[in-house]
Amino acid sequence: MSVNPPRPRGPHLNAMRCFETAARVGGFAAAAEELSVTAGAVSQQIKSLEDWIGAPLFERRSQGVVLTPLGDSAREQFSQAFDALGTALHTLRINAPEATVNIAALPAIAQLWLSPRLQRVRQQFPNQSISINALEQAPNLKREICDISLFFGQPTGAKTEQVLGADVIFPVCAPALAAQITNIDDLQSLPRIYDATWVDDWRLWLKAAGAQESAVQSEARFSLYSLALQEARNGAGVMIGHASLVERDLASGALVAPFDVTAHTGKSLILQTLAWPNAETRMSKIIEALLS
Repeated sequence: MSVNPPRPRGPHLNAMRCFETAARVGGFAAAAEELSVTAGAVSQQIKSLEDWIGAPLFERRSQGVVLTPLGDSAREQFSQAFDALGTALHTLRINAPEATVNIAALPAIAQLWLSPRLQRVRQQFPNQSISINALEQAPNLKREICDISLFFGQPTGAKTEQVLGADVIFPVCAPALAAQITNIDDLQSLPRIYDATWVDDWRLWLKAAGAQESAVQSEARFSLYSLALQEARNGAGVMIGHASLVERDLASGALVAPFDVTAHTGKSLILQTLAWPNAETRMSKIIEALLS
C-alpha cells in the first residue's frame, strides 16, 4: 500500500502580492488603493504570510508600517517576480490573435488626441476590440492590464516608449475673440479659462512671453480640459492650449492662436507599451495606425 501524504502548502498568491505592493509603495493604505481592496484586507493577507513564515515582515507603528530587515531583504526579489509575471501576461496578450487592446490615457488625451485617431484603427482592424481607460495617472504596465499608455511625462529614453512630441502651450480662443486682441495687455480685460489639472499653464506662458501675471476681468476653472476647450470654442474666454490637444481645432479654424509665443512645459506626449512589439505583430500595426 503506497503512502501519499499531503504536500505542504505555500502561502496564497494574494498574500505575496499584498506584501510586495505594500513594501513597494510604503504602506497598507497605499497598497490597498493600488489593489482596489481595503487596508484591512491587505493587513490580513500580510499577517497570513507572516504566520506562514514565522516572523514579522512589517513593524506596526502608530503612524504607519515599516519593513523589518527580513521584509526588506525580500522586497526586491518579490518585485522582480511580479514584474516578470506581468511581462509574461503581456507577452501572451500581444501574441493572442483576438485579445482586446487596452489603452490607458489621460482624459484630455483620450478625448482630443486618441479618439479622432481610432477611426483609422477601426478601418484597418474592423474586428479588433479596443478598450479605452481614462486615468489621471499613468498605469504601471507591468502590473495593470494595459497594452498602451498615452500620457504627458518626462522621456526616459526607454525602448518601451515613443515620444510623440514636446508639450508646447500657448493661448487659444475663438476667432471673434481673437479680433479683440492686439497685444498681451489686452488679455487682462478678457475672461481667462483654466483647466484645474494644469493651473500653472498661464504662469508658464506669461513668463515665456516676458509678461507679468496680473489680475484679469474674470476667470472660469473647469475640471475637464475638453469642457474648457469647448467653452473656448464658444467664445467664453481665452485658455492655454496644449499643441497636441488643439491641433484639430486650429486646423479647422474653430480656434486661433493670437500670439506667436509658445512655452514648453518640460514634458512630452509619450506612447508607452510594456515590450515594444516586433514590426509584424498585431499590436505594432495597431500602434502604426494610431500614429499615421
